[in-house]
Amino acid sequence: MNAFRLLAILCIALLPVAGMAQQTAFGSAQLDPDTPVEVESDELRVNQSDGTAEFLGNVVIVQAEMRLAAPRVLVTYDEEGERIRLLEATGGVTLVSGEDAAEAQRADYDIDAGTIVMEGDVLLVQGESTLASQAMTVDLESGTAQMSGRVRTLLNPGGD
Repeated sequence: MNAFRLLAILCIALLPVAGMAQQTAFGSAQLDPDTPVEVESDELRVNQSDGTAEFLGNVVIVQAEMRLAAPRVLVTYDEEGERIRLLEATGGVTLVSGEDAAEAQRADYDIDAGTIVMEGDVLLVQGESTLASQAMTVDLESGTAQMSGRVRTLLNPGGD
């Protein structure tokens, strides 16, 4: 009865927090945005007039320990066409960093800012913990993520 009462009090105490952003760690290490980016796909379309490259079909992007997979990724280059500025992944995205994994409908990776914004049915798995929300912003330099938009999690106080 005491465990049930404790869990009930904990759930009531957390209710106001459910709609707010939740801070959580993501990835095991910080990521330098200047680390080379490797891209694999079934097809590539380059548009020199607007400085983009569209990777289609089984796209896999690897940067250090981070791996992103999606059906479509649009890469936008800087004005000189020398550096990647933005990766826009759509169609169901999986992001893995260290032992952490996240899924969403889309992800926008701003290379210079070192941030990834995932949107649409975000699911984050860290060990035995699972969090779900509508959006997650990952700061790759600090290795943290912020969940927002009706955050849901499962608490397992017994550890089993």
